[in-house]
Amino acid sequence: MKFTLEPFYERVEKPWGYEIILTPKDSERTGKILHINAGKRLSFQYHETKEEVLALFSGKAVVWLEDDAGEVQKIPMELKKGYLVVPPQKHRVEALEDSDIFEVSSPEKGTTYRLSDDYTRPDETEKLREEKNRGWN
Repeated sequence: MKFTLEPFYERVEKPWGYEIILTPKDSERTGKILHINAGKRLSFQYHETKEEVLALFSGKAVVWLEDDAGEVQKIPMELKKGYLVVPPQKHRVEALEDSDIFEVSSPEKGTTYRLSDDYTRPDETEKLREEKNRGWN
């Protein structure tokens, strides 16, 4: 990767709100802000290869995380504390109020398998990300 002095910003509209991507696509890590509207939630999903950390910075949200026994725990997120999600851990975030979540992750490679999605979106493949602006138009 080349050095850069230019800031990066990309806003992607999502059915649950929007995300602001802070890192160029060729970066070793992805940093983004997920703005989730009150009463909305992300897919119940797991990633083939992507590892991520989620941290609540404003609002109220619940993170659903699969534990070692395969049970899903619904955990009220604590402000400014990180929740690690490793492949193939099932997870989801649900906003109780308008919420801003900071996400840092490995690159979005492989498939994101959506087990349940309020917006009936398909699994997100690398091909779909390229065709549909990171999975959503």
